[in-house]
Amino acid sequence: MPSSTPYQPLPNAFRTSLLAREKLIGCWSSLASPIVTELLGVVGFDWILLDAEHAPNDALTLIPQLMALKDSVSAPVVRPPANEPVAIKRLLDAGFVNFLIPFVDSAADARRAVAATRYPPHGIRGVSVGHRGNRYGTVADYFKVANDNISVAVQIESRAAVDAIDEIAAVDGVDALFVGPSDLAAAYGQLGNANHPDVQAAIAHVFERAHAAGKPSGILAPVQQDAERYLSMGCTLVAVGADLGMLRNTAQAVKKHFIEE
Repeated sequence: MPSSTPYQPLPNAFRTSLLAREKLIGCWSSLASPIVTELLGVVGFDWILLDAEHAPNDALTLIPQLMALKDSVSAPVVRPPANEPVAIKRLLDAGFVNFLIPFVDSAADARRAVAATRYPPHGIRGVSVGHRGNRYGTVADYFKVANDNISVAVQIESRAAVDAIDEIAAVDGVDALFVGPSDLAAAYGQLGNANHPDVQAAIAHVFERAHAAGKPSGILAPVQQDAERYLSMGCTLVAVGADLGMLRNTAQAVKKHFIEE
């Protein structure tokens, strides 16, 4: 399990635990609120996904959320809006070290994602000497150690990605393969039904090939029985809830009790 000491950008204890295929239980955060993020950090999930793909987040909303987690055992993981080098560079400079890259459909996509997170000669990350990620230029030997402290999980969300799973898993620097169940269901003609047998077979295939490659697999599974099933299949990076869904579901339950009954 991750260290019980507060999260620090360097070294990256989360990546160490991820590569060791330890069970890491996370929570999705889409509300773009540092107060909500701080609350989730107090609860103490292993990791919290801060979403900039399907949530109204950008660097200026994400930095306060990083600050809100500075005393938490929860490791911040960010999902950029796209597999795009400038977007990834800005998040690195903001201080993120753990990435979940959406819609990686091929080995070429995976290599591009990894390269965006690495300084030359191992990648294409642009160089700034005084950004928040290196504590405004005060981290000793930052340029020597930064590459080794970045974790990259790639999202498998399409038929093309499932077909290319062995090639994606073989890319150096891809630390985990993370299933996006909703988009994968849509890709298999089952929009809104990730439990369809065809989709479940694809998910199981991704898990099996990831494990065959010696890499951890992950998934978003806010329904408890789904999360428990995926954990039993060897999945180790599992988001078991989401702030938006938990707030909505609890509010609906309270309203139903007092208004509809």
